[in-house]
Amino acid sequence: MPNLEHPAYPAADLLHLESLVPCRESQVSTLLSIFGERQQFSFPSIFIYGHTSSGKTYVMQTLLTTLQLPHVFVNCVEHFTSRLLLEEILLQLQSCSAGTEQSPPVHCDTVNDFVRLFKQAMASRELQDQTLYIVLDRAEQLREMEANILPAFLRLQELTDRNVTVVLLSEIVWELFRPNIGCFEPFTMYFPDYSIGHLQKILSQNHPPEYSADFYAAYINILLGVFYMVCRDLRELRHLAALNFAKYCEPVVRGEANERDTRKLWKNIEPHLKKAMQTVYLREISSSQWERLQHDGGESGQLKGLSAHTHVELPYYSKFLLIAAYLASYNPVRTDKRFFLKHHGKIRKTNFMKKHEKTSNHLLGPKPFPLDRLLAILYSIVDNRVAPTANIFSQITSLVTLQLLSMVGQHDQLDGPRYKCTVSLDFIRAIAR
Repeated sequence: MPNLEHPAYPAADLLHLESLVPCRESQVSTLLSIFGERQQFSFPSIFIYGHTSSGKTYVMQTLLTTLQLPHVFVNCVEHFTSRLLLEEILLQLQSCSAGTEQSPPVHCDTVNDFVRLFKQAMASRELQDQTLYIVLDRAEQLREMEANILPAFLRLQELTDRNVTVVLLSEIVWELFRPNIGCFEPFTMYFPDYSIGHLQKILSQNHPPEYSADFYAAYINILLGVFYMVCRDLRELRHLAALNFAKYCEPVVRGEANERDTRKLWKNIEPHLKKAMQTVYLREISSSQWERLQHDGGESGQLKGLSAHTHVELPYYSKFLLIAAYLASYNPVRTDKRFFLKHHGKIRKTNFMKKHEKTSNHLLGPKPFPLDRLLAILYSIVDNRVAPTANIFSQITSLVTLQLLSMVGQHDQLDGPRYKCTVSLDFIRAIAR
């Protein structure tokens, strides 16, 4: 029995729409209830929010296109000023007009001009008997525009006296949109994240025709078992599934296993999925390079250093400051004389030192250190003379802002600020190299 039912739309179109938006049937059903029939006035403005890759844009595009509802779809990132945004809406509205081969250029500087030109465009399209939907994707960019843009879109139905509904798609909640002076409240709707069951169902639909659906579903189950805790972005997971499927099939292609030998297939794909975990979201190598690494049997060492954390560009003295901070965090104070003084004299190894050197300081975590100790280590590891100028202190502040250092305690403490180094040994090795 179909989940989507509405008397105003053909059952075949609704059935096709349901097949295109899996796991979003309840949201589509709610939207259809709000839209109503084509000639009815819908709610003036709808605000849809949810995390990235939760299906907001795809569902709206698919719904409006499949049911052939008149609509305008604009990305607010691409049209980042009010003039570009308003002109793009009018241009799309004119380009859809029946009998218009080429739309003349549109010039619209203010909201008043937009309302006037919008009325003319609606009259030319003869849309008085059906609702026009204006969808603004990435609507959080509206907050950076003039103060009257957002309230005007929320009350566009009232301003133009036309059957129009504005749909705002955003990744942030409505409370961060609402102006201080108040405005018309839209109908808010939340798109939750896909659950692991939803992701399994959606990703399993893309199985190659040469393999069975059960075989590909078992592969997706393995993939989600590895990546679901760190990545729930449907687009990223779909990319990872397409990228690693050939490696999963290798034992079957070579005849070493059949499609039901889950254990052999898992042992073959496990090391490659672990490598893929190092670059998830980063896209530091292209898909062809990744496939070449897999084909050549590249070791994990070939991927070492690909992480964006090892490619941070810092000023010259900031690198030395970070190295000095790491040394100050992980070396005890009593070892400074031995490590950083050229003529420190003979140091006797006591039982106390031998006892405590057995425990690695890396296991205990970074220790806080005062500013004067950081500068003393800096002076000893830099070859040329460094004057304690404002430039050096500003670079320390920048490292704290970048969260490479963290400040311990309050800013106004009497004994001066204390810091901790928050980066790993691999990060410091990359900088020192």
